[in-house]
Amino acid sequence: MWLMLSGRLCPIWPIWHHQLLASIPSFSISIVVWFLSWHPAGKTSTDSVLNFPGRIAWCAMEIVGPVNLIYNLMLPSIYSPSIGDLPASNIMVASLYCIHYFNRAIISPFFAAPSMSPIHLFIMSSAMLFNWFNSSCLAGWLRGYTVPTIPLYRSTSRSSLVDLIPTVGVILFAIGMAGNIYSERMLFRLRREEAEKRTKKTDETGTNKFHKVYVIPPAKGVFRYILYPHYVFEWIEWFGFALAGTAVVPLSGLPPASSAATTPPLRLAPWLVPVAWVAGKLAVPLPIPAVVFVINAVANMLPHARWGRVWYVEKFGEKAVAGRGAAVPGCTWM
Repeated sequence: MWLMLSGRLCPIWPIWHHQLLASIPSFSISIVVWFLSWHPAGKTSTDSVLNFPGRIAWCAMEIVGPVNLIYNLMLPSIYSPSIGDLPASNIMVASLYCIHYFNRAIISPFFAAPSMSPIHLFIMSSAMLFNWFNSSCLAGWLRGYTVPTIPLYRSTSRSSLVDLIPTVGVILFAIGMAGNIYSERMLFRLRREEAEKRTKKTDETGTNKFHKVYVIPPAKGVFRYILYPHYVFEWIEWFGFALAGTAVVPLSGLPPASSAATTPPLRLAPWLVPVAWVAGKLAVPLPIPAVVFVINAVANMLPHARWGRVWYVEKFGEKAVAGRGAAVPGCTWM
């Protein structure tokens, strides 16, 4: 993404543009996951010579995002300011992203989870690739690069209430992250309690008593109607991130050779058109990389939740599942 020009590293506009373009089809690719139950990680992991230790693999998968984002923001550029000179709103949005992944890459695997099952090389490498693409697109956006779109919606009027959107976004991000952590930690606590019960019954020592110990959460609290509230809270978190992203300040001063004028406009995918229409009506910037991230997150996590519900039914039975949906209340297939 970065090439040498005049002795300094600088972002090349067309490369960022095509990286963003390449990240959009992952929504379509995720449709395959709806029909493919194979996911060798977590409770559905299997024995394989291509497995990596769960904690290490999980950290590697997640840490790629913030490391790459910070790296790209810190690289010197003749076209955009250094990280220290970026607008406060851009830094704030970048900080939200890094805070999320600090929890996911460090706190969760090494300090919160009682154990983590092996993760297959394919899962680890796929997640790393996605996080690299995603963080690269976000970094270009946070440094001020914008992209012309087709269709393009513009409004001539702007409500003062629109200025509250970034604040609402930060609040939603905080609520989503808190709910995600709460739900996930509850699952970890239930696993610990079940492992302790089994250990007392068998008096086993010398092995990881938490390994492959999974339970179905009782139908109460955040798990009352769905089995994957931590997924839903994460979607709320990233939706808030996208709203906060409307405060990102686009930067001017790009030379003609690297400006949007010489780059073909990005034709929006059908599922992005309604978002662009709303942004146009509200007269706010369209945070395309953040919106694409939200859509990809939901599109990839929802089928995993669906197959997770199937696993719960096979492992514990319909009675224990108690009619709960995976991520949608009352929906047995979603």
